[in-house]
Amino acid sequence: MDRQEALDLVKEHVKTRNLIKHMLATEAVMKALAERLGEDQDKWALAGLLHDIDYDETAHDPNRHSLVGGEMLEKLGLPDDVVHAVKAHNEAHGLPRETRLDKALYAVDPLTGLLVAAALIHPSKKLSAIDVGFVMNRFKESSFARGANRDQMKSCSELGLSLEEFIEIGLRAMQGIAGELGL
Repeated sequence: MDRQEALDLVKEHVKTRNLIKHMLATEAVMKALAERLGEDQDKWALAGLLHDIDYDETAHDPNRHSLVGGEMLEKLGLPDDVVHAVKAHNEAHGLPRETRLDKALYAVDPLTGLLVAAALIHPSKKLSAIDVGFVMNRFKESSFARGANRDQMKSCSELGLSLEEFIEIGLRAMQGIAGELGL
C-alpha cells in the first residue's frame, strides 16, 4: 500500500479532523525516527499514519481499539510487522512490543499529543515557536496534557534514545508538517 492509498483509507474511515491530524503527526514522527534509526521510512510512516484507523469505530470500546484496525490492515495485505505494531500500540491488549517498530509506535503515540498541547499553550500557538526545553518543562508538569502518558514516551529508551533526543526528533518532524496540522 502506498501513501495515497493509505490516505484514502484514512479519509474513508476517519471523520474526526483532530484524529486525522494526530495520525498525520504520528506518520511524520515515525518516518523521522526510522530515518534516525536506519529503518524502513515508508513502512514506519505507514504504521504511524494507519495506527488509529479504527478509532472512530471503536472509541466507545477501548478493548477493541487497534484490534479492529489491525484486522482491517491484515485483510488489506499490509506487512505482518505493521499489523502487529498497530495492534500492540494499545496497552489494553497486553501484546508484547518486540520489534523496534512496535516500540517506536507505542512511544510516539502520546508524544504527538504532548507536542500539540505544548504548541497550543504558547502565545503564538505555533510549533515553530517551541523548542525541546519548552516541551521538557511541560513534560515535567504532571497536570499538563494528562492524557499524554509520560511512561509510554519514556519507553523511547528501548530504542536507544534519550527523552530529549526523542522529543527533538518528534518536534522537528511535526514542525515540518505544521501547515497540515494547523500549527
